[in-house]
Amino acid sequence: MFITLEPDSEVPLYQQIHDRILEAIARGELKEGDKLDPVRRVAAEFGINPATVKKAYDALQADGVIETRGRSGSVIKKRVPTPQQRARLASDALRLATKARAQGLSDADIEAILATIKKGLVQCS
Repeated sequence: MFITLEPDSEVPLYQQIHDRILEAIARGELKEGDKLDPVRRVAAEFGINPATVKKAYDALQADGVIETRGRSGSVIKKRVPTPQQRARLASDALRLATKARAQGLSDADIEAILATIKKGLVQCS
């Protein structure tokens, strides 16, 4: 698999797998119809429990970005946000903006952070 994990990180391994795959989708490195490596292969590659990888894939499926086709494996879904996904993202964005404000960031600071993130995603597409 094309990702790296940090075993000593405070972020759980399943979350790291989840996040790296989401980032690859956002950058266009993974596209609709691309197949993810099987759970057992990823687990063997990183020397981790298959349940950890399955948990990451389940979270990606819950996010609506992959679908699992039984024995055929997991593939990247078409990128069409549902109303529920939009609402969840709006809620997440509000939580992060509220946290940023509570920590003293200005609107300009928040906008600069978002611009940097967006630029990073666009450069890799």
